Amino acid sequence: MRKLIVTEKLNTAVRIASILSGGKMKRAKVGRVPTFSFTKDGHDYTVVGMRGHILNLDYPDEFNDWGNTDLKRLVWVEPVKKVTEPAFADALTELARGVDEVIVATDFDREGELIGKEALEVIRAVNPDVGVRRARYSSLTRAEIEESFGNLAEFDLPLAESAESRQVVDLAWGAALTRFVSIAAKRMGKDFLSVGRVQSPTLALIVNREREIENFVPQDFWSVTATFDKAGTRFPAAHEKGRFWVQSEAETARQNALAAKTGTVLEYTRNEREEWPPAPFSTTSFLAEANRLGYGAAQAMRIAESLYQSGWLSYPRTDNTVYPPTLSLKGVLNRLEDSELAAEAKELLAQEKIRARRGPVETTDHPPIYPTGGAKKADIKRADHWRIYELVTRRFLATVAPACVVDVSEAKLDAGGEKFGADGYVVKDPGWRRYYPYWTVRESAMPALEVGESVPIVDVGIQKDSTQPISRFSQGNLIQEMEKLGLGTKSTRHEIIQKLYDRDYVEGKQLRPTGSGKALIGALEDHAEKITQPEMTAHLEQDMDEIARGVRQKAEVIQESQRMLEEVVETLQKNAAAIGQEIESALKEQNYIGPCNVCKKGTLLVRRSRRGRRFLGCDRYPECTNTHPLPQMGIIVSGEQPCPQCGSPMIKQIDRGREEIFCVDSECPTVRDKTLIAACDKCAEGELRIIHSARGKRFVGCSNYPTCTNSFPLPQRGFIQRTENRCEACGHPIVNVLMTGRKPWVICINMECPTKADKRRKKAAAERKKAAVEREKAAPPDPNKPKKTRAPRKPKAKPVPVPEATITAMP
Repeated sequence: MRKLIVTEKLNTAVRIASILSGGKMKRAKVGRVPTFSFTKDGHDYTVVGMRGHILNLDYPDEFNDWGNTDLKRLVWVEPVKKVTEPAFADALTELARGVDEVIVATDFDREGELIGKEALEVIRAVNPDVGVRRARYSSLTRAEIEESFGNLAEFDLPLAESAESRQVVDLAWGAALTRFVSIAAKRMGKDFLSVGRVQSPTLALIVNREREIENFVPQDFWSVTATFDKAGTRFPAAHEKGRFWVQSEAETARQNALAAKTGTVLEYTRNEREEWPPAPFSTTSFLAEANRLGYGAAQAMRIAESLYQSGWLSYPRTDNTVYPPTLSLKGVLNRLEDSELAAEAKELLAQEKIRARRGPVETTDHPPIYPTGGAKKADIKRADHWRIYELVTRRFLATVAPACVVDVSEAKLDAGGEKFGADGYVVKDPGWRRYYPYWTVRESAMPALEVGESVPIVDVGIQKDSTQPISRFSQGNLIQEMEKLGLGTKSTRHEIIQKLYDRDYVEGKQLRPTGSGKALIGALEDHAEKITQPEMTAHLEQDMDEIARGVRQKAEVIQESQRMLEEVVETLQKNAAAIGQEIESALKEQNYIGPCNVCKKGTLLVRRSRRGRRFLGCDRYPECTNTHPLPQMGIIVSGEQPCPQCGSPMIKQIDRGREEIFCVDSECPTVRDKTLIAACDKCAEGELRIIHSARGKRFVGCSNYPTCTNSFPLPQRGFIQRTENRCEACGHPIVNVLMTGRKPWVICINMECPTKADKRRKKAAAERKKAAVEREKAAPPDPNKPKKTRAPRKPKAKPVPVPEATITAMP
């Protein structure tokens, strides 16, 4: 019997074939697509890995002309399936001939089921009667793969159709709304304004948060804190009123307390409390924690998927926060005895009973994210991959660790009629905190008190402060908010956020909307608010969940979505002129930098070239051709005031929390001072300066160009700080690259510096060695090749004790 196993990725195909064949599979290619064949239990198997989706939904060619498409008609057009990976489709067609059974072994979630359905459509076109079964697994460990293929299930067509309905719905909403808004705002080509069913409500969350921050008016307040002393132990206590909005009231409270000289204990409690371990990782909580370590959501998910495909982590797309009974917690800890965290695993194995913290959500598709293999740093060489592996592993250790035991005390004291409250918090037994160092606690000791006793006052302080606006969303916080509002799924939320970055709607680690993001949401909220609100999108998400459960049919949900979209399009078309004008004027206002410093009649606006690079250009073009290059990173806004040196407009660059204001004129003395790096060693006449190319890339170049072509590349992120130092290896200038929250990056500007060349050689050699090892692991063993035997080690010479008389002190 011939069986074809279809996986989602090449790495997964290699791993599954290696496990099922015991490493004895044969490699071949069908066209350009690798396959892996072996015989097992009398059956001939072939394993092939896809490259994700091989089919894609799109509209017929007649709807490609945006300007001549009837949007109401587009809403109801049924999209067609187009082959996006012809090499894989051809390979499946060839492999399908003569196959008796197909085993779908893609990732077990909606997207994975849909990728399997796409493969089956290609296969059944040439082999309509082929049998189909499903391999479901949550990790690529030997035990789980063997268990999965030993207990094959039925293919889940409703699950695949829920994913397919999402594709149809998202295509229709994205195509209709993006075309309308872009045409109305006259933003065609590469400058088009993207609108999406999930993307727009998510962007609205960020824009509305920014409005709260911009409209926030800080208010001064004063806080009063008394310091008491009990037998030599000092402890602070805050006034029970908290914030005083009138300074004189705070001063009165302070004077009353000082005059009393002692405080009388009114209430005192002291308790021992257990703090539960954190819940196991779902996708959302994992991405939030990874974001706290500095990883973007999309980056963290890519790393987690790579570790999953390498057999180190379980499947990273899950809502589950409860380990299933089938998962052996002791078995996971046993495997971790071979890891970098072996000592911690042994400590937890020594417990009388191993119990795990149960989280709030329990599902049956995949377990929470946990380590499936015990790895050392030598096994996971990339530092960013190791940090993610360690994060997941430490989270698992924490979930099966004992509770943290803390001593909590509270006291209420009266000093001259003023009431103060004190808190004590001391960790007695760190428990799970010993294994999970990412959450820090601030301990505060408070001595034992007795009700009625008097405690001397050491000092009473008063501090002025101001109220602060709500913080901007981090990617982790935003994903949690999206989950709460029902926007997107565990598999798509990080992708939505990445799209907002790619579309240039948001910027920075703390998400800040750009001018185009603000303009788009402002116009939509004024004329079609439903698009920017989460309720409609959350309703459609529930509909697709019901398709997966078999409660509703795909066609029914798609038609409901089309009716909703048709209503939205009608509303937009009634307000087309107002929407277009509002977006145009908002973009012009937000892209305004100042009056043109050449023609003196026009204004300088932030514009984009055909290649998407931004620059400053006069709005009187082509009458005035004045342009200035701009940095491509961060947000660019007007500096509001003209340059005090030359009178040209100033611009403000905001990049990762750091702001810099500079003149637009590169010949202005203020700019020349900031851009100067050093004298040019090549021509000895010019100066090496930071220059922005026509494409917006910055580099160091000679001011004597084109006579002197001396130039050096620069990092495109961070602010460049000149130093007086020269590289010891090559003599070229040294600069500091400054980034918020990081130590300065000290670099030599010469890319051919011997130190850099040496690093490149070592890195290339390490990569070649790693590739060779991976090829050797994946290749089937050669029975004719003699096994390597290690020569016996020579016994180490025993150290000879040195007589004390021979030991002399070093001069």
